[in-house]
Amino acid sequence: MRRGLTFGSGAGCCGPAACVGHAPGRSSVIDRRSLLTCAAAALAAPAAQAQAPAKVSRIDIHHHFSPPQWIAAVKDRELLQRVNTRWTPERSIEDMDKAGVAMAIVSVTNPGLWFGDKAATARLARACNEYGAQMVQDHPDRFGLFAAMPMPDVDATLQEIAYAYDVLHADGVHLFTSYGDLWLGNGSFLPVMEELDRRKALVHVHPTAANCCRNLVPDVPPGILEYGTDTTRAILGVTFSGTAARFPNIRFIWSHAGGTAPFLAGRIERGAGNLKDREQRLPHGIRHELRKFNYDTAGAANAGALVSLLKLVEISNVLFGTDFPSAGSAVDTVQGLSTVGFSDADLKAIYRDNARRLLPRLPA
Repeated sequence: MRRGLTFGSGAGCCGPAACVGHAPGRSSVIDRRSLLTCAAAALAAPAAQAQAPAKVSRIDIHHHFSPPQWIAAVKDRELLQRVNTRWTPERSIEDMDKAGVAMAIVSVTNPGLWFGDKAATARLARACNEYGAQMVQDHPDRFGLFAAMPMPDVDATLQEIAYAYDVLHADGVHLFTSYGDLWLGNGSFLPVMEELDRRKALVHVHPTAANCCRNLVPDVPPGILEYGTDTTRAILGVTFSGTAARFPNIRFIWSHAGGTAPFLAGRIERGAGNLKDREQRLPHGIRHELRKFNYDTAGAANAGALVSLLKLVEISNVLFGTDFPSAGSAVDTVQGLSTVGFSDADLKAIYRDNARRLLPRLPA
């Protein structure tokens, strides 16, 4: 039976022992009435009532770091959040300890590395990766590294993939959803995808706000709307182009529960069915590709996002991510997940087991 959110027989709703009339410990897919009841209760419950973080060994797959060279390069650029300029490894460890996070796989965040100068971007990516590798060496039981890439420069990116894997022994690669006016799935990136497929790479994808779509609505920052939308654009880019089917060994992790893609899955499926050469681009169908991907909980530790995602994928595709320090403390994500209605077994999978399946080097 497909695993979904769990509903127990207690008096409350939507907590770890949530209640809508099923026996404790049994998993079931939410029906429409239960979904509305659970979502309403989760949104109404004050944070103070959320379950306190347990003393468990969580793995944070979406955790940002800010090397000094990166901070100098992105000063005063659009999309920069000031909290990221105050980051230190010690602040990461302090926040991790508060939330029972044993290890974080770090990556750079917005505004990224690409500002129009290929040589400068390549130097910055190398500096970030060497800093990250040293941090992993200094704290081998606390940090892993998703290596920054100098995209959209394909040649430099191929060189950095080799350096990241063969010299620095990175855990995976970090990409952004778009670069200027090019999204993942663009034909110019095929050599990069081919190399990532050859290496069976774990690829974490972080959203940005594309040049086309910033500041469209007054007083609405890109992080509210555009990040989720750009994630969906990139997901459609790698699926509709045939990239995902052509390179099945790339293990994608999409940020923020896949942006708006789960909510739009029906529309996406209908659109994919209208592709003239869909047998070549999507030989197994769009849902097959969407269900292969992995999705993190950063910015999405709530019923509204996760119920939609879990109508599309299994619990085994969901990974714990916090977006620290951009989105506050890891404790906030843990508390958010505690209100959604997951069983203990599902939380264990999200918090740790699913990440260990993708990264078997992580300690048991």
